[in-house]
Amino acid sequence: MWKLSDESLLAGFASKDPEVTAAFVRRFQGRVFGLALTIVKDDAVAEEIAQETMARAWEHAGAYDARKGRVDTWLLTIARNLSIDARRVRSREVTDYDDEAMLRLVSSEPDPEGRGVLADEIRRLHKAIVGLSEEQRRALLLATFQGLSGKEVSEAEGIPLGTAKTRLHAAMLNLRAALEVSRDQ
Repeated sequence: MWKLSDESLLAGFASKDPEVTAAFVRRFQGRVFGLALTIVKDDAVAEEIAQETMARAWEHAGAYDARKGRVDTWLLTIARNLSIDARRVRSREVTDYDDEAMLRLVSSEPDPEGRGVLADEIRRLHKAIVGLSEEQRRALLLATFQGLSGKEVSEAEGIPLGTAKTRLHAAMLNLRAALEVSRDQ
């Protein structure tokens, strides 16, 4: 089986031949998993993506067109797209914050007298964060709640490092300004 070309393995894969299917998976699973892992940076998620990639290849193997590219390119494109989608989903989850998350950001266990003040501070912070642009808010929340560096924010958002740093810097400046204005009111 190892001497078969990628196209021959894919044809056997498309015909649902168990032996050829096993050989196909063995040939490509390491590259598919490796690509997914470099994008999502999570072993469990990368494993799920690798499995989904093989499932999609299984479903669409008959539609593969050798004139459009090599088998490994086709397969890795599927893995890349699934990985980017998974990363976007994780990124969106970060933007769905609530007051409890804000509480963790602002302070740890307040005393009873400070709870009212803390609630006001949370409202002010929430209002200031909501007032940021969508891009600045995502960058800030990724850095703050997930503890990502500027480089990791750039990877998570699929943007250049300089853009990620600019968004984080602008978010902090805008947040500071909004909090100072709301404190004075």
